[in-house]
Amino acid sequence: MFLDALDVSMVGVALPSIGAELGLDTASLQWIVNGYILGYGGLLLLGGRMADLLGRRQVFLAALVVFGLASLVGGLVDNEGLLIASRIVKGVAAAFTAPAALSIITTTFKEGHDRNKALSIFTVFGATGYASGLIVSGLLTGIDWRLTFYVPTVVVAAVVIAAFLVIPKSETERGHIDFGGAALLTGGMLAAVYTIVTVPEHGFTAFTIATTAAAVVLLGSFLIVENKIKQPLVRLGILRVKSIVRANLAAMAIFGSYISFQTIVSLYLQNTLEWDPLPMALALAPAGIIVAILSPIAGKFIDRYGTTPMIIASMSSFVLGYLWFIVRGGNPEPAYFIDYLPSFLLLGLGFALGFSSVMVQATEGIDDDEQGLASGLVQTSGQIGGAVVLAIATGLISGGVATNLDQYRPGLYLVAIVAIIGLAASATALLSRRQVAPEAA
Repeated sequence: MFLDALDVSMVGVALPSIGAELGLDTASLQWIVNGYILGYGGLLLLGGRMADLLGRRQVFLAALVVFGLASLVGGLVDNEGLLIASRIVKGVAAAFTAPAALSIITTTFKEGHDRNKALSIFTVFGATGYASGLIVSGLLTGIDWRLTFYVPTVVVAAVVIAAFLVIPKSETERGHIDFGGAALLTGGMLAAVYTIVTVPEHGFTAFTIATTAAAVVLLGSFLIVENKIKQPLVRLGILRVKSIVRANLAAMAIFGSYISFQTIVSLYLQNTLEWDPLPMALALAPAGIIVAILSPIAGKFIDRYGTTPMIIASMSSFVLGYLWFIVRGGNPEPAYFIDYLPSFLLLGLGFALGFSSVMVQATEGIDDDEQGLASGLVQTSGQIGGAVVLAIATGLISGGVATNLDQYRPGLYLVAIVAIIGLAASATALLSRRQVAPEAA
């Protein structure tokens, strides 16, 4: 979690510098983010299933090594294609480390207070990685953006050593790995996101119509195949559990809105307002600090109030944070503590309340042999949300050099709408539960 958050925040800060050196426009830059997201989101379910069958520790360690090597290669390349390719490979590796790490926690700690506390600590590490990544990237990008790709490699080396010493070897299980389903899902996602990215700029050409059809066919085939085979990548019955569906929708809204928001704000502050990388990183850092401070006690709130009220509070905080920036962020002479800081603090509060709650809700009541699947499913939802919303947001803001916030507003409006939809979905679940309770009584 620390490593993933570190990487996401570091690349977000470095994007304008990467674009300046390699001559990339906004549409190309978003593929540096989306390449990682697609590799990540497209194979998370396979990663979770392989962790269940091949051993969580073994999968975690092997994928970590690939992650570190891909990060190293990303810092050495000098063209757009190879950089995006390294990001895709890095995302693929993260697709195996993330569900393996989360399922190690959920199978080690019993459901209830202990697991809630463990997941809260897990969130703290993510927040620490995010805040650290912002500051380190701000410092290093001013020297050379390539240094931000070397740092994760060093962190990987330390984590591999620690994992060998601390994490016990996992038992393997007999079972079939659905590589066909993984290929259909990943191909369908790639085709869908490519279409979303290219249609705003080029319209419905013969090629984009073909990619649209490919996305429909591949994703439809995935559902058919998963429903028929004995050991599917995704047991579709798990999607009939309403709490799991709500958790996955919340993950889509949280990550879908925030990844786009961070990308837009990074471009706005550095390209339009001409902030240096370090001041921009320090400006965003309070969000991570808030998460690090509040996440340790999130488990207590989950124990007391339950996951759904916590997710509602989280989404409310996200909505307010985005709206604050939309209203105040365009001030031509911004005062940081009035125009920007309240927004970033509200977003940090949203993550602190929501991340652990979503993870707990997504894995509650799931047998140990499907914890990897449940972990992979909720993380896949977050990455799909991130990829799709970022692709649409990028299409809305592309074109010319922005001289003020107005060019970015369509993307920011989309971010706020996604968060509002997430809030509405969570609130509806709570209202329906309260309506059922009196009838049952």
